[in-house]
Amino acid sequence: MAGPRALPVTQQVGRARGCGRGEPAELRAEAARCPVLDGDGRSVPFQALYGDRKAIVVFVRNFLCYTCKEYVEDLAKVPKAFLQEANVRLIVIGQSSYHHIKPFCSLTGYTHEMYVDPQREIYKTLGMKRGEGNNISDNNIWWFCLVRSPHVKSNALLGSIRSIWRAMTGPAFDFQGDPAQQGGALIIGPGNEVHFLHLDKNRLDHVPINTILQLAGVKTVNFSNKPQIIDI
Repeated sequence: MAGPRALPVTQQVGRARGCGRGEPAELRAEAARCPVLDGDGRSVPFQALYGDRKAIVVFVRNFLCYTCKEYVEDLAKVPKAFLQEANVRLIVIGQSSYHHIKPFCSLTGYTHEMYVDPQREIYKTLGMKRGEGNNISDNNIWWFCLVRSPHVKSNALLGSIRSIWRAMTGPAFDFQGDPAQQGGALIIGPGNEVHFLHLDKNRLDHVPINTILQLAGVKTVNFSNKPQIIDI
């Protein structure tokens, strides 16, 4: 029997000061006003993405990062019907040029909404980290390599090689974003009310997708390749 449903967690949306867990939070005005660009380079204010309904917003490190690629590949498996039923938007935001949006969507099979914040203004306002945080050091790098995100299938060596190859064979040799920038996840709206905020500590510190779907009131997804057994 399923246990009681987890209550959404709210955290401060800013630079490491403020309300803490369990208390209401609102997105700061400077973040709400920040422009984001779509795949055609059109600019819209960030607040336009969640003003009229709840949105799950996933901020990724950079479009060459293999962990981000594989995480977004699983985000692509979230059925649009699940989102429509819950009246929730699913949005990915990167920090590269907008020119990289359509190729990245094609690469990952992602068909939901995607934008970029090239100046990383929203990343900075939300307090998203740069670097690998306290979990990564010369003394525990091997431990880090063994940590598994449920959505990352490649090991660190193979994933890094694939990322470098994509950089070398792409139309423009760049990192498609600041390689030191970490991402995060946000559930927000309607309006500036924040229901959940997670700031990634390192490249594998993604929120499990089903956790964030559940917190947003969206049906969860079977990400396993194993066939489901259905009781009749």
